[in-house]
Amino acid sequence: MVQRHRYQYGPDPSQWGELFLPELPAGGKHKGVVVVIHGGYWRSRYGAELGEPLARDLAEHGMAAWNLEYRRAGNGGGWPGTFQDVLAGIDRLAGLAEPHALDLGKVVALGHSAGGHLAVWAAGRDRLAGLGPAEGGLLQSRGDGVRLTGVVSQSGVLNLAEAERLNLSDGAVSNLLGGPSSEFAGRHRMADPMAALPLDVPVLAVHAREDVDVPLSMSTTYVDASRSGPMPAELVMVRGDHFSLIDVGAEAYLTCRERARRLLG
Repeated sequence: MVQRHRYQYGPDPSQWGELFLPELPAGGKHKGVVVVIHGGYWRSRYGAELGEPLARDLAEHGMAAWNLEYRRAGNGGGWPGTFQDVLAGIDRLAGLAEPHALDLGKVVALGHSAGGHLAVWAAGRDRLAGLGPAEGGLLQSRGDGVRLTGVVSQSGVLNLAEAERLNLSDGAVSNLLGGPSSEFAGRHRMADPMAALPLDVPVLAVHAREDVDVPLSMSTTYVDASRSGPMPAELVMVRGDHFSLIDVGAEAYLTCRERARRLLG
């Protein structure tokens, strides 16, 4: 039987996460956690209800899952709120480890679409200070924060500069960051997972072959750019469309679940 526990990580109504836990034997411990980060092109009308079926399914298959909500553009998010929330939401797990017997030695993010962007971005949190702009100080997180040990990106928007050039979802990138890169070059760079390469954690860029919402180039350009690093990202193509990746009955999603399980070891 799956247990559910909801916790705030800040005072805003959107700053919360819900922990889905499988049953444990007496004295047992959950071997890692999967952080589920929903998509919706960072807009407020899409919320954590998109990630709930995935988190429940992961728990039903033996994995602890943290379904993370965050402020989006339109309800207090955007720059820098959305990014601050993702880091703070992941760090909230540190306070939940003891009461819920969580082993935080392995923390894997599973992010869909814009959530894939945020998941891969969060994996590069330690490189933020080296990206230059003074405004990057807005995103500094505690040195003892919870670090991701792997990411499964589900048709993630992993190349923000290209996404802006393509005007994906009618200007979603500029909407997230408060304006175009021509005006806010620093924050666009800070927000782009491409700028944090190379990473030292595994990133699996799972992309649906029939995806017409997020172009394949969002994954391929990221994977190509990672090849010179110590841990190149891996491209995994699956059958289905954009939403097959979050359909818990679809083969595309099952591939993502299995990849998350492998990353948990």
